[in-house]
Formats: sequence, C-alpha cells, structure tokens
Amino acid sequence: MTASISILINGEPVSAEPGVSLGSVIHARHKSFRTSPKLSWPRGIYCGMGVCFECVITVDGKPARACVTPVRNGMSVEVHS
Repeated sequence: MTASISILINGEPVSAEPGVSLGSVIHARHKSFRTSPKLSWPRGIYCGMGVCFECVITVDGKPARACVTPVRNGMSVEVHS
C-alpha cells in the first residue's frame, strides 16, 4: 500500500494516491472542470487521453491537461468554473 500525497485544488488540501491522474482526482471531488462559456452546464472528462483539451486546468501556474497529468506531492491546481 502506497501512502497518499497531498495536493491543493483551488486552495483546498486534497489527498490523492501517487500516480493517478489529476482528472480522476478532480472528477471524484468536483465532478467537473469548468462551466461552458455560453451554456450553464458543467464540463467534464471527454476523451480521457489528452486529445480534446476539455480538461485543461492550471497546475502550478501553467495550463495542463488533467486527464494525462499525474499527481505529485505539493502541486497547486486551479479548476476553472
């Protein structure tokens, strides 16, 4: 069993298992990555393999695709809503 690590999502500490994608952590906690700019419904994981860019978030101040970015201890993540 691997010890969990700690990351920040929108300033809130979250525990995660090492090696899992940010997409899976965010989906389990927030259910969406952002709200459609012209519509009011939340957007989530679509392709799950880094092709569609629907899951772009900010990681340590830089854009990243959540579905292909593994968690690492201490990372700071902003989920756009």
